[in-house]
Amino acid sequence: QVQLVESGGGLVQPGGSLRLSCTASGFTFSSYTMSWYRQAPGKERELVATIRSGGNTNYADSVKGRFTISRDNAKNTVYLQMNSLKPEDTAVYYCYILRFNSWGQGTQVTVSS
Repeated sequence: QVQLVESGGGLVQPGGSLRLSCTASGFTFSSYTMSWYRQAPGKERELVATIRSGGNTNYADSVKGRFTISRDNAKNTVYLQMNSLKPEDTAVYYCYILRFNSWGQGTQVTVSS
C-alpha cells in the first residue's frame, strides 16, 4: 500500500525558514515524479513544486527563488526547503504522487508575526 507521511510544519515569522519532509513507502520511490501542493482556508489546493525522477524541478511563480524541492532516493524522502516565508505562504502542505493518486496527511505551515 502506498503511503506518504509529511513532517516539518510549524509556526514561523515572516522572513523565516522551514524544511518539510515527505517519507514514502509501498513503491519504488526513485521511479516517480513527486509533488508538493498547498491549500489555504477558502482556497483551492494549488501545486507548489514538482521534482521528476531524474531531478528536474518546476515551481509555482509565487515561490520561485524562495522554495527548493529536492529528493533523497536512498531515504525515500522528498523535501521542500522554504526560505523568506511570507504570510501568504500559510497553508496545509501536502505531498502527492499522481501515479497512485496518493496524498499525505498534510502538515500545517503558519507564517505570522
